[in-house]
This record gives sequence, structure tokens and C-alpha cells, in this order.
Amino acid sequence: MTQPDASSGGSSSRLDALTSWHADWKGLRVAVLGLGVTGFAVADTLTELGADVLVLAPERDDDRARILEVIGAKLLTHPLDAVPDALMAFGAEVLVASPGFHPDHPVLEWAAGAGVPVWGDIELAWRVRDKVRAADWILVTGTNGKTTTVQLAATLLAANGLRAAPCGNIGVPVLDAVRDPGGFDVLVVELSSYQLHHVPTTGPGALHPWASVCLNLSEDHLDWHGSAEAYAAAKAKVYENTRVACVYNRADEATRRMVEEADVAEGARAIGFGLDTPGPSDFGVVEGILCDRAFLDERRTAAFELATLDELEPLGLSAPHVVANILAASALVRSYDVPVPVVHDALLDFRLDAHRIQTVALAGGVRWIDDSKATNPHAAEASLRAFGTVVWIVGGLLKGVDADALVAAHVARLRAAIVIGRDRSALTAAFARHAPELPVFEVTADDTGLVMPEAVALAAAVAEEGDTVLLAPAAASMDQFADYADRGRRFHEAVQAMLGGEADGDSAQDRAPRDDG
Repeated sequence: MTQPDASSGGSSSRLDALTSWHADWKGLRVAVLGLGVTGFAVADTLTELGADVLVLAPERDDDRARILEVIGAKLLTHPLDAVPDALMAFGAEVLVASPGFHPDHPVLEWAAGAGVPVWGDIELAWRVRDKVRAADWILVTGTNGKTTTVQLAATLLAANGLRAAPCGNIGVPVLDAVRDPGGFDVLVVELSSYQLHHVPTTGPGALHPWASVCLNLSEDHLDWHGSAEAYAAAKAKVYENTRVACVYNRADEATRRMVEEADVAEGARAIGFGLDTPGPSDFGVVEGILCDRAFLDERRTAAFELATLDELEPLGLSAPHVVANILAASALVRSYDVPVPVVHDALLDFRLDAHRIQTVALAGGVRWIDDSKATNPHAAEASLRAFGTVVWIVGGLLKGVDADALVAAHVARLRAAIVIGRDRSALTAAFARHAPELPVFEVTADDTGLVMPEAVALAAAVAEEGDTVLLAPAAASMDQFADYADRGRRFHEAVQAMLGGEADGDSAQDRAPRDDG
């Protein structure tokens, strides 16, 4: 179903004028769909602007509900399996939807039929971005690597003395960043495909970012978008109206096509990144050296050295997919004139987020790795490629994606597979087809507290010296865990309990988790 464009329908003339925090938002009737982190930030922002806000939520969050009452927003708790009468009576002039609601949700279908424009939190944040001062936006999307790239880019910008905030799908709503009383020079915004779905590409709500990147594209969230084509179309929006640099993945032809087809500002450059030798407008790797051949006058005959793989390896930053993220982040910030020496020094101080190829333990010659954040086959494939012989802990919610090709591509490196998740049949069938001799063990425990202890015990029984036990589930976590961070924490605890303190490894420092793309 096609959503109405944010610049059309309803009281369009008034909405068209709402392109500043300082515009007249008073009395605007806004329905807000959802009361999670994003929905609450939307409601809080709109009430501060003086709008008349009705929040719709399928469940009541008592803490947020109490705050809504204080700030003057109304809350309607309703199953939302149908359109509430109170919503129709409210006379909403615009509906702001939280990203988790499917496009065919009854409330969104009602809005389309009633001519009520649908915004997302990202469009609202762009319209009010000048509350303190209007920061430049750098946009990051992709099936995998978004959070690492966002954190890297923000770190590199801050190392150059800029006030930079990582925000968006990384866990901090963009609306919270634009309302920060100190203001920012640059916002590095992680965008999921859900958020991009609601971003308009033309009109007063269209984003005009400084730079943008789609890191990669692989089938994901097909249950939400309905098709691979719709998912790709949402991701491609990231490049629209880019002013300075469209960064794309040379190894992923789909991202190149996105840039070629995007309507960008005159003079915006296409900057490729990849693990191979870079061209004159690219970032890449030459004989173990990460190079910038894009932002120097002599780029046809020379390159800047950003860092070496030998420098990155002790920091856990030398896996191929991490190097790709480093190159992408470096391209984004070099477009913002961050000097090469600053990039180099900041890279050597950077550490990966918890649950992203994180070493939990090294004992008896076996390395235990937590990549619980590998919530889809594409991420799991990158993780598998980074290691030699693997005991693979895999499974969970596949989100409509077929993992057969992933299994087929990596059975040769597997010592064994440990399959978790309540729906294990697709994975066990794939192993039976492609590796009938491979030891495959199913974790039958259904209690959250028992899944990882059983998986770890099974892995320990088959792992040999030199092996890596890899938690890279290729699936979302919500069938058995609160989120990917909970899944990773429980893996850490089970490994440490089994080893009894004999292990060397890193402790988890959790950030706000998401399982969306």
C-alpha cells in the first residue's frame, strides 16, 4: 500500500509552512501512533511546540503515560486492530507513525483513505531541526553495519573538535538530539528501512543531508515491506537530495545503482568504498593500508594513508566487514574536512559496540565470539567469513528471509552447528540438504534462562583447539529473548559459568538494542 506523500492531503497549506521550530505549530491536531522511545519523543516535541496531541498505543506504559498527562498530551490505549472511534472524532491534521507499525496497519490504511498525511519521526525532526541551530545531517543506512559506522563517524567528527551526535535508529531519537540545548554541528543519523519508508523525497519535509551512505543491501524485513523491491526502494531514499557526498559500496552493485538513480544536489560526488584497490574517487585497501583517494588534489597519482590492518588487528577492527565500515565512515567525515591525522588517531582509540564480533573468552585454544547483533543472514555471513573453523550457534526469528544460501555457502568451515530458536525447522532442513554429515544439535530448552547454557554446553563438547564458537544467529531474538543484547548477555554468562573464570575476554557494555533494519 502506498502512503500519502507528507506534503499532500489534509490541511496541506498549513503543513507546508511548518518547516521550522519557530513556525506556528499551536493547535495543530496530531495523532501519534505508538508510545515507544520514538513515539514518546514525538509526543514530547509536539506538545512543547503547542500542538494538540493524541497518542495511540496498543499497550499502556505507565511511566510514559504519567508524563504524557503532565505535558498535556492525551493517551488512547486500544488494541488498534481497528480504527478507534476516538481517532476519527479527533480530526487529525497529520499522523506521525512510529517505525515499527507495518504499512498495512489499520490506522495507516485509514489515514491513506481519509487523506491524512503520514509523517515519520525523521521528517518531523528535519522540519524542527533549527530549535537551537540547524546541524548538518549525515545519513547512514544498510542491511548491516549501520551502528558501527554511525559510531565511528561521530567519533571521528568529535575528534576534530565538532559537536557531533550519533542518533536515530542507534537508540537516541533524532528529536532528542535536535532539542539538545547545547546544539550540534553535525548529526550522524542511523536510519532503518522502516524510518526511510516514511521519509518524503520532495516537498517541505524532504531531507537534504550533507552526506549519505547505504552500506550494503541484502534481503531483510520482507515481512514488513512486503517485497525485496520495496525494501530496496526504502533504502535508496537515503541518497535523495544529498548535497556533498554519496558514499556507496563498490562490492554491492545495488548501492551504486541507488546513487546513479538518486536526485542529488548539483556538485554532489559519488565516493566508492571497498576492500580492493581504490580508484581516483574511492576509499580502499592497498597492501594492508586503508587509503583515501577521493579527498586530495593529486588523487589520480597518490593517496592518503588512513591506517593499516596491522594497527587495527589488535583492536579487533580488522575483520573485513569492520574494515568496510571504517572506510565508509572515513569517507563520510573526510567529506566534512576532517584531517587524515585526526582520522588515524581516532581510529586507534575506537572500540566496537558490545555484541558485535566481541570476544567473550579464549580458553583451551577455543575462542568464544558474541555476534548476537548479526540479526540477519547477511550479517552472519560477514561474521562467518572472519573466522576459520567454526562451531556455529544459529537461529531465532528469520523475519521471512530464507537462510538456505547462507548455510550452503559456509558448511565447509563448520565443525558443528547448534540450532536455537522456537522455529528451528528451516535451518535443520538446510543443514540436512547441504551438509548431511555435519553434526547438528538442536537446543530444545524453551525457557529463556536455559537456552544459552544448553547451547554453550553442546558447543563446548564438540569444539577443538583452534576453533571459534560463534554466536551469529542470522535471526532476530524476540522469540526467546528480550532483544539481541539480552541474547548476547546470556551467552556471555553461560560461557563464563561453564569456564569458571578461566577465560580471557571482553565484558559487555550494552547500548540501546534494536532488531530492525
